[in-house]
Amino acid sequence: MPLSVELDDNLIDEARRVGRHKTPKAAVTAALKEYVKKRKRLRILELRGKIDYDPDYDYKAARSRKAL
Repeated sequence: MPLSVELDDNLIDEARRVGRHKTPKAAVTAALKEYVKKRKRLRILELRGKIDYDPDYDYKAARSRKAL
């Protein structure tokens, strides 16, 4: 999908150097992937304290059960 965005040239150059990317597109793609990954982790952390823990759950027994 073609997209025209005005970006800070100095920031793009620094991202290319730090990330060792050959092209600005590669640097931007890597940055977007990291951004999405981080946001997904943050959403998971928001669940902290909202999920009930079952102290009697036996994870070892669950592993040994065969999937149907």
